[in-house]
This record gives sequence, structure tokens and C-alpha cells, in this order.
Amino acid sequence: MTETITNSCALIGRHIRHLTRTPEQLLSITLMPVVFVLVFGYLFGSAMQVPGGQSYQDYIMAGIFVQVVLGNMTLSSLGVISDLDNGLMDRFRSLPMSRSAVLIGRTTHDLILTVWCFILMSGIGYLIGWRVHEGVWSMLGGFGLMLLLGFATSWAGALLGLTLRSAEAVNALGAVIVMPLSFLSNAFIPLDGLPGWMRAIAEWNPVSPVVLACRKLFGNATPDTAGHAFPMQYPIPMAVILSVAMLAVVVPLTIRAYERAATKQ
Repeated sequence: MTETITNSCALIGRHIRHLTRTPEQLLSITLMPVVFVLVFGYLFGSAMQVPGGQSYQDYIMAGIFVQVVLGNMTLSSLGVISDLDNGLMDRFRSLPMSRSAVLIGRTTHDLILTVWCFILMSGIGYLIGWRVHEGVWSMLGGFGLMLLLGFATSWAGALLGLTLRSAEAVNALGAVIVMPLSFLSNAFIPLDGLPGWMRAIAEWNPVSPVVLACRKLFGNATPDTAGHAFPMQYPIPMAVILSVAMLAVVVPLTIRAYERAATKQ
């Protein structure tokens, strides 16, 4: 365990140093979230009606945060594929180091980038009218839930990259996974106006309880967003359970996939 922690910290530092030398990487990571905040906050905000008279700017921010978190999957996949293609995995395999540290370093680095995105998006959201109506600890709890989900999706992305080993395939499959999870949920629209069968699917979408939990912790939840499905009645515990369960499944699978991929190099 000590060796894994030490090796992971060294690799996280390596990724951060690489980022400081090529800061243009931040542009592609942060540009799209900022565009989403501006487009949904201004363009759709003037047309959308949220139950309870709440502003759409307050309603939408948790959904955009979670969509950025889901994007971690593609980010981690492409990072792992790049490490495979440029021979980095070969160099790590030749060193007396923990195998899991390579993946912990990659996923933690991607999580740090998510924190940077959250800070930037929060500032833009504040400018367009988004406000947190609960205390600081409640707000930090909301961001903590999203980062927990982001860590899980980063590991899932690493597994996807190690399995497919093709940037084109990852981009295509990532869009197929992320788009339905984002838009067939309560991330961008209230569920009250959906047909019954579609609302049932959206309520059981694992993204919906996470978004609702964050809205509650931010003080942005509307009075009638609970819904009748079990995940929507208990969004905060369900958000934690879903993320932890995802980690419990994908972490061992990803480590085994890395060992197989390293052997093939």
C-alpha cells in the first residue's frame, strides 16, 4: 500500500508537470463546459420554465457539472490510449513499481482537471445568475458527490481505453454512452412534462439522482423534483451508492485490463 501511494503521487506530479509545460491542453478541456454554461444559461434560460418559479440558471448548473463529470470517461480513455501508443506503458512496465499506481495517477490527474473546470464554471455560473442557497459545507458536499462520480467515470474510461485501444472508437462509443445519460435525465429539463414511460426511464437513469442530490445540496432543487421512483426519493444516498458500486466493479477490471495490455506491448 505504501509503495502504491508513493508511486501514485509521483505519477500525479508527472502528469501535472506535463500539463504546466503544455497549458494549451486546458483549452480543449475547459472551453466546452464554459460554452455549455453560456448557451444553456442565456439561450435556453430565456425560454425554459422551471416548476416552482425557480430560475433556469439555478436549475441547470448541477446538470452541466454532472455532464462535465461524465466527460471524464472519454478524457481518461484518450489519455490511456496515448500512453499506450507513445510507449509510456513500456517504460512503466520495466520499472519496479505498482501496476495500479499507473492508473491511479492517470485518473487522479483527470479528477484534478475536473476541479479546475468546476472552479471556472462556478465563476461563469455566478456571472449569469446561479447562486448556492445552502451553507458552505452543503455546497462542498454537492461538489464532493460529483467528484466521486467523476473518479468512477475516469476508471470506467480507463477500462474503455485499455479495451478498445482506438481513439476513434472511444470517441464514437463515448458519445453513444454520454449523450443518452445526459439528455434522458433531469440534467437539463424538468421531468414533469415527459410522457409517463419516458419519465420512468429518466428517473431510473443513474445520472438523475446525482443531479437531484447536487441540486438539493446547492439549494437549487424545486419543490416537485422528487418523483415517484426510488432513486429520486433518496437521491443523496443513491448518488453515493451508485458511485461506490461503480468503483467497486470497474477498478479491479481496469487493473486486470492494464496488466493484459502491458503484457502485449
